[in-house]
Amino acid sequence: MIKFEKVNKWYGEHHVLHDVDLTIGKGEVVVICGPSGSGKSTLIRTVNRLEEIQKGSITVDGQDIHAKKLNLNQLRQRIGFVFQQFNLFPHMSAAENIMYSLVYVQKQNKQDARKQAEQLLQRVGLAHKADAFPGALSGGQQQRVAIARALALKPPVILFDEPTSALDPEMVGEVLQVMKTLASEGMTMVCVTHEMGFARDVADRVVFMDAGHIVEIAKPEPFFSQPQHERTKRFLADIIRV
Repeated sequence: MIKFEKVNKWYGEHHVLHDVDLTIGKGEVVVICGPSGSGKSTLIRTVNRLEEIQKGSITVDGQDIHAKKLNLNQLRQRIGFVFQQFNLFPHMSAAENIMYSLVYVQKQNKQDARKQAEQLLQRVGLAHKADAFPGALSGGQQQRVAIARALALKPPVILFDEPTSALDPEMVGEVLQVMKTLASEGMTMVCVTHEMGFARDVADRVVFMDAGHIVEIAKPEPFFSQPQHERTKRFLADIIRV
């Protein structure tokens, strides 16, 4: 579904991504973890070109995302993205936030779009909040609306960029539960997260990054019980100690 080949990125003189090679299969759940500044979020933001790369190639579902005649808007319609800060339109209700892309991108009539929005809100446990505005929702509820919005265009892949890091601890579980449900339904998911419990329970593979390099890739059980690289061992020891 997603293939990174020798991907490199710089911010000025700062080399952020170093020769990243990674293939993510259809229906696979991959968790990317690592210390702050390791390049995790930058990497997934290159998939829909929120960040541009300077060297290498990225394909999504067989399509080169840097092809000359690529329609970038069409690409982004096929890649759901859930941000750390929920990025909901504050002047629109939960349902209207979800309807926006259906009405203005897919040109659906508002009645059909509303029906679909209500179904998506039900899917994330928020059918009763369809007419609530973001300011009246908790952080966990806002993030669940954001996930429903990401699902609206039926993308084959969803990227999560630290979706729980802006939430109070008691709200984290409700968002992770929605993500677990999506994983169980076969959605291709790439998740940058510090939630190691989620990685252990749900991921097919865990990718550990440090200083712009992929240091280790493993299935959850060996990743947590028998990490191979010294940097991975130190990272996990620090997390467990905390």
